[in-house]
Amino acid sequence: MNKKTYLGLLFASSFMPALAQNDSIWRNMDLDQVVVTGTRTPKTLKDTPIQTRVISAADIAKTDATNIEELLQQELPGIEFSYAMNQQVNMNLSGFAGQSVLFLVDGERIAGETMDNIDFTRLSMANVERIEIVKGAASALYGSNAAGGVVNIITRRNKAPWSLHLDTRFAEHDSQRHNMVFGLSKGNFSNTLTVSRTSADNYSVHNNGNNPLAHTFSEVYGDKTWNFKDNFSVDIAKNLSVLGRAGYFFRSVERNVDTPERYRGYSAGLKGQWKISDRAHMMLAYSFDQYDKSQFMRTKKLDVRNYSNVQNVTRLLFSHYFREDDVLTIGGDYMYDFLMNNNLDGNRHQESFDIFAQYDWRINKQWELVGALRYDHFTHGAKSHFTPKLSARYNPLQNLTFRASYGMGFRAPTLKEMYYDFDMASIWIVLGNKDLKAETSHNFTLSADYVKGCYNFTVAGYYNKVDNRITTGVPYYMPGDNRQLYLDYVNIGKMDVYNIEATAQARWHNGISARLSYVFSHEDAKTSVNQYMPARPHSLTARVDWNKQFCKNFGLNVALSGRALSSVNNTEYIVISHPEEGTVTVHYPTYSLWKLQMSARIMPFAQVCVTLDNIFDYRPDYYYYNAPLTTGFNAMVGLSLDIDKIF
Repeated sequence: MNKKTYLGLLFASSFMPALAQNDSIWRNMDLDQVVVTGTRTPKTLKDTPIQTRVISAADIAKTDATNIEELLQQELPGIEFSYAMNQQVNMNLSGFAGQSVLFLVDGERIAGETMDNIDFTRLSMANVERIEIVKGAASALYGSNAAGGVVNIITRRNKAPWSLHLDTRFAEHDSQRHNMVFGLSKGNFSNTLTVSRTSADNYSVHNNGNNPLAHTFSEVYGDKTWNFKDNFSVDIAKNLSVLGRAGYFFRSVERNVDTPERYRGYSAGLKGQWKISDRAHMMLAYSFDQYDKSQFMRTKKLDVRNYSNVQNVTRLLFSHYFREDDVLTIGGDYMYDFLMNNNLDGNRHQESFDIFAQYDWRINKQWELVGALRYDHFTHGAKSHFTPKLSARYNPLQNLTFRASYGMGFRAPTLKEMYYDFDMASIWIVLGNKDLKAETSHNFTLSADYVKGCYNFTVAGYYNKVDNRITTGVPYYMPGDNRQLYLDYVNIGKMDVYNIEATAQARWHNGISARLSYVFSHEDAKTSVNQYMPARPHSLTARVDWNKQFCKNFGLNVALSGRALSSVNNTEYIVISHPEEGTVTVHYPTYSLWKLQMSARIMPFAQVCVTLDNIFDYRPDYYYYNAPLTTGFNAMVGLSLDIDKIF
């Protein structure tokens, strides 16, 4: 860890009061909030048998994040967003790439991918109530793509008769963010409309040297986005409610002035919730999500669509309470997945259905067991799969909780991985493989939570054993042709992933709170060349903030936060287009970034925010694909208004 990291931690620790405060209590009410992702039934955070991390709306505000990518980098150690060709984003969460971590919005899947990752810019942080994160295999409840965990973004529902929130932020490179959230509620009806607009210019970066060991870039591409989301709810009867949503997303990137890239997202959904009795609940939901890519030909004024992924999902969920805390949950999904891609041999579609059951058994005040079993069937590729999970919670003391779980994860091959035929920049032709097997994993998790006074400590260990991992194989030439390289999707050997995570947090009476999280990650793969950047062995995030309400019309919040990532080595081809020239081990350096945010609450309706990002002015020597896209110190200024609070 470099010198600047230690300086940041020293600065952060200087805000902390002495540990000996006998009159302090742990006032983190987050422990009593209700979470749903781990078991698909409501449970308080302290009582859930599934280790769950919650990022609250207050936490999101302190990060000043625009989208989910910015937020997770600041809040989660062990996560890193790196880049591939054309700066497409690759995510690594403690050894699992983006295709093995399932992202949900209010429990629903998101269509579309680029380089096996969803478009993270679709997931705006405007009007988010909380984010629930479950690490480890969650396939028994959520099916394919949840082998490495689940990130569930839960939006805020309007409760006031009317509300209008406006906020704006300006930063370097003409980066702008503008949000509007308008809510109405009357009688049994409520509605929330969220509109977001972001923009940032392209900008150049400078590499300090002429001999990089890996690929670098000299220009960072900005973008322009629009995001519209509308959510409503209607209480039809005392025991019956209907929730609906609709959304539209647009993003434009100018990598080429003459042919800017365009990305669009369309979403809609309807959900009915029926409280049959005090012990029985049923939910029926339909979800639609579409993600398109196109190129705009400026000279011809034509918008040519070259990619479209459409997912239609219908879900039925039934829960029955046998005793006060014993819950049987039974559910099933049907999904129609359609893919149009210029690099496919025709349009493709796949149907899948599943059925799952889970029993949550509260044995006594100290012990709780949860068992789940799921069956998935696909019309293409891996035809069917059974997935079990078993979790336990033990409270030997009121303030001490142990959790343990075993879960099987799996990932079915996608339509792209089975049927792709893509000429990648004339380097090689990527070919799909219709004989791919499902990727499977076995996940073991053990954790402990301890609460004492003002303090909360969490330690967790994860072990994942992955079989039949789906990835691209070794480039090869066809017999008799040594000019064109080919790259197939294949199942490769085993991979073991180990993670240890430790978190310490505190909240004192004087308005100061602190959080320090550390993750150790280790990947033991059986292949020498990895198409994805491996997880960095050591990473941490830290935050200290002070909140003070001086009088009715003025309050202040000051937050210092940072993240530090250790160096990592990766084996790569010396010349990507000529693998016969061998490989080289590339050393990617350690770095840390720190941010200071000051928010002043003026009157009940206004807030002014000044954010000093990268306060130690870190700049990488080389802008590798996993380097932070920073040009140094960055000052951001924002203003938010709650118009309804003026009156």
